[in-house]
Amino acid sequence: MATDGGVDDGSSLETPCWAVRVRRADGRIAGAGILLSPDRVLTCAHVVQDREERFTAEFVGAAPGLAVPAVAAWVDEDAYVPDSRDADGDPSGDVALLRLQHPRPVGESTLLYRLSAPHRAVQMYGFPFDHNGGIWFRATIVGGCGRDGQVQLSPTSPGEFASPGCSGSGVMDTLTGKVVGMVLSGVQDRHGNLFSFMSPAETIVRHLPQVDRWTRGRTAVDDRLRTTREDAAEALLDEPFARRLADWLQDDGKQVKISVVPAGDAVRAATLRRAITLADRELRTSASVDRASLDSPGTVPSAGGHDLAVDAAGLTAAEIGERIVERMGLWQHPAEPLAERIRAAKVTLTLVVVGVDEAADPPALLGLLRVLRAQGNRLLLVFRASNAVSRQARYELVVEPERRALLVDRLRRVTGPMARDLHRGRAAVLLQGAPSPDQGLVQAHHVLADLEPAKTDTADTADTAGTAHTAAPEAHPEPVLARYERLAERVDSAMTTAIETLGRLRVKRRELDGTMRAYQVLHAESVRGTEEDLTLDALRLRAHELLRTRPCDVRAAEAAVEAYTRRVNRLIGPPGGQRQGGGSAS
Repeated sequence: MATDGGVDDGSSLETPCWAVRVRRADGRIAGAGILLSPDRVLTCAHVVQDREERFTAEFVGAAPGLAVPAVAAWVDEDAYVPDSRDADGDPSGDVALLRLQHPRPVGESTLLYRLSAPHRAVQMYGFPFDHNGGIWFRATIVGGCGRDGQVQLSPTSPGEFASPGCSGSGVMDTLTGKVVGMVLSGVQDRHGNLFSFMSPAETIVRHLPQVDRWTRGRTAVDDRLRTTREDAAEALLDEPFARRLADWLQDDGKQVKISVVPAGDAVRAATLRRAITLADRELRTSASVDRASLDSPGTVPSAGGHDLAVDAAGLTAAEIGERIVERMGLWQHPAEPLAERIRAAKVTLTLVVVGVDEAADPPALLGLLRVLRAQGNRLLLVFRASNAVSRQARYELVVEPERRALLVDRLRRVTGPMARDLHRGRAAVLLQGAPSPDQGLVQAHHVLADLEPAKTDTADTADTAGTAHTAAPEAHPEPVLARYERLAERVDSAMTTAIETLGRLRVKRRELDGTMRAYQVLHAESVRGTEEDLTLDALRLRAHELLRTRPCDVRAAEAAVEAYTRRVNRLIGPPGGQRQGGGSAS
């Protein structure tokens, strides 16, 4: 066991010595477990649901030869939370501890670790029926599900689905090697989709507080942001604010939310602490939920609504950044600047920062927050006053990115689908009757390149310690963004006009082609038995050539077709009349 509470697993191909195979008294495999201490094994309650039964814990990773060490075990009555369902059918609990009759070597045990959940690549070692000797299977954490704080896993391949025999397996973060939770179950829905579910370390500790002694990593919520006894006693609640917070914590689609909670507003402050507490997997207790259930519907967020809640008052951007990278598990390269570690990460988190304007250096903190936003992290930012810092944050983290996103979407449409439509139209006909949008299209490409710089072009100005000067790509000043928006409007309009004009010209070409076909029949009938009209033949060939040329000059083709049809009409004469040049009309 690593001294910092991690797992020294070595190669991921090795069988972890903390992985436990749990057998029933009749010899059948019940599931898996995690050796947390020499005499305690964490597993699922449904794996050991017959609490009167004696089980056998087998340590497949500790076997020096063919003999697998096996130890008798029984359910610790003080550490059993059965699998249950709430009124809406959401699962809860399903955790238990087994007590071993004889202790195992301390070096075989592991610890749980608190890490942010979203998008982590993980691997598990379980004992499915077809591989009862144990096998690794991989997955990606999708996100929270239900109100208990459980997490959904998406298997890397269908064959790595958590089938029976895997319940109770330790979930190991691939990046850090830390065990971050436990497999609960696997489900195949009616559409054939495969999902597995895990209970993260924080949820396990909430259900089994005694597991905290074998859990490492700081808790997600700073002490000053937790609900107090006074909050609960006085029932302080700003319902509209609570509802907005619950919506955001349950992912209302907005990446960044900015709120103001004045230092003297006790009700609003208590409402914020309530939301942060209820949304934390570890702090959300049945008692707090029961109290909150008496409040208005829609004010209670689900557990797991955030991954980290920091009180920024008096802290530097570097100190807050260290909390973030610790929570994200980005400690592998401590010499690298904070922003670079965050920018290179494949994991994200939902972050709450309270008192942004009370930080030691708010502008530096905003620079760090820009980096986080650019990488897709969700941010709830709370200010103590509506001031210059909050206005800057609103522009740089909400207004400007949203305007930029709309502008980028528009420019992508102009330079992508619309440009392809323009190209297809121009390949068929010449653009006539509308100005060319080419110059504007080139400018649109340049602007899009400016708005979507390569990641290597957005290096921050952090010092070598990655402390106070981290910054995301610079926000475009409002005049620059407005100029780009006006350009996009002009180019979009010019492209639309050009594409519609080309469409009408293509329709006109098809109409001319139909006219030619009809008149060629008349032409053939009119010259039957008479001398050839070389001028008429030349006019026909000229019109035919212009209509078949790509891109077609529709105006020239229209003139040629008109000349040809006029000649044919003169040749056949009016209905009931005589052909020009003799003979009766047919």
